[in-house]
Amino acid sequence: MKTHRSATTHKEVPSGTQSIERALRILRELAARGEFGWRLSDLAARCEVDKGTVHRVLSCLVRERFVQQRAVDKHYFPGPMLYELSLSLPGYGAFQKACERRLAKFATQTEAIAWLILRSGNEYVCAVRKGDLELRGLMVHVGTRRPLFTSVGGVAILQTLPSLETHNILQDNIQHETTQRGTARLAALKKMRDRSQRHGFGVNLGDVVTGVHAFAVPVCGSNGQAVAAVCLTGLPEQFGEARLPEVQAALREVATDVEAEARKCLGSVMQIALTEDA
Repeated sequence: MKTHRSATTHKEVPSGTQSIERALRILRELAARGEFGWRLSDLAARCEVDKGTVHRVLSCLVRERFVQQRAVDKHYFPGPMLYELSLSLPGYGAFQKACERRLAKFATQTEAIAWLILRSGNEYVCAVRKGDLELRGLMVHVGTRRPLFTSVGGVAILQTLPSLETHNILQDNIQHETTQRGTARLAALKKMRDRSQRHGFGVNLGDVVTGVHAFAVPVCGSNGQAVAAVCLTGLPEQFGEARLPEVQAALREVATDVEAEARKCLGSVMQIALTEDA
């Protein structure tokens, strides 16, 4: 039994598809660090695949323009073919632009950072980030992909899911965190989940990164389960605990607008596409 980082449950890997799975895993990891790229050795370690195999996969992907390599440092990056293929999804482009406008307005109103994350199986991917506030320790940018339980937005998403599904995702996320970073953050991440559970939406009052407060509410599909989350991040002096009701109300207003844009631009496609491997 093998855990898929993009899936919400454990699935068997059919024989004959292992090379496809490896290529897709490599593409996901490259996309998660689109601005920085990966060295071959680091990417192989991240994917838990030997360097020779990763090099062969990358060579094929480079030929097909799914991946490119920067000459100066030999780092690998997403290639132009990924962008070209995305042009076949114009509804997503329209949704992205609409969310960028709405979150930019929200960031200006709050003088903070507003962002939208999308659920991608057991992970989230940052789709929009707006705001000029500088915050140390906030390393989430458009394209960042991480386990759901590491983000206040991911916690807000988990709150809407069935208990068994949430349990399985958390087990997978904890295993991933322990493998990649050890156990040092587990207590802090649990503190954020527990605090969020008490308040009924995503609340992080410096639980994970000291001096950074963050909040989130889910963006839900037709079945009531979250496919995304709207998040707000700022300083403790901006968003103390006394302002939680106000922050929650403001986030829900933005989330309602995002849900309306999703229906307008994507219809039922968003619900299907973002949770199809559930």
